[in-house]
Amino acid sequence: MRILMAGAGATGGYFGARLAQAGQDVTFLVRERRYQQLQASGLVLQTPQGTETLQPQLAQASSLTGHYDLIIVTVKSFALDQVMEDITPAVGPETLIMPILNGLRHIATLQQRFGEDKVIGGLCKINATLGDNGEVIQMTPLHPLYYGALDGHNDARLQRVDAALRDCQVDTHFSDNIMDELWEKWLLLSTLGAVCCLARGNTQQILTSRGGEALLQGVFSEILSVITAEGYQTRPAATARILELLSDPATPMTSSMYRDLTQGFDIEADQVIGDLLLRAKRHSLATPLLNAVDVNLQVYLQQR
Repeated sequence: MRILMAGAGATGGYFGARLAQAGQDVTFLVRERRYQQLQASGLVLQTPQGTETLQPQLAQASSLTGHYDLIIVTVKSFALDQVMEDITPAVGPETLIMPILNGLRHIATLQQRFGEDKVIGGLCKINATLGDNGEVIQMTPLHPLYYGALDGHNDARLQRVDAALRDCQVDTHFSDNIMDELWEKWLLLSTLGAVCCLARGNTQQILTSRGGEALLQGVFSEILSVITAEGYQTRPAATARILELLSDPATPMTSSMYRDLTQGFDIEADQVIGDLLLRAKRHSLATPLLNAVDVNLQVYLQQR
């Protein structure tokens, strides 16, 4: 299977490297700066098990040739419009596109551009970041990768995707209910991002502060009410596990949005929080805590 990994940041770099190491034909679509960096130093993975370096196949938008069987999109959500332009020459009649982005807005955007039959569901759970020299730093062993047809019908095309992905040294989950997995991932990451960005700290600091637990539970409840109104079929055991994970004061957690914010980078405010508010408005839901978070993030973006 010919695979195009759109992006070679922490997520794309890690999962693309694992696919390449498993013998898959993987090409990384990158910008000029990342292209030069990877050409000079290779793709470096720093994991809890040690350091690995590989020489990846690289391409830039201007040099893409031929169609790919699978395009995995791993950029930040605010870069999606440009990436859609970049990957267009690589999309053929049989190409499938698997986005691994935060939120859910990107699914409709990709479907409108390339067609509903080309977009499949995907998500990952990984604690990783890029180091100062562009190395991919995996901070914990966690690395599950979920994928499946958005309508739950995993046909022969999806079976081929599973065959390519399942032996790539990560925890793969071929799901027949990927939409619920996507809703639950959004519940987790948006709650985490909201409380960390608003409080400017990790969950341990928040939970051990006066009112911190109430803040986290309040944000969680607001988000759960929104996604339920939007079509999430609540799985009580799953949502209870998410809340339990977030509420553990012994485990300090932060979100990628919070880490980006503390470094002065652009953030996925509209895609992670703003989109929830739009959906809440559609159902006349009161979300005062989410509104406070959204104002906070908008002010940050104005001040960048």
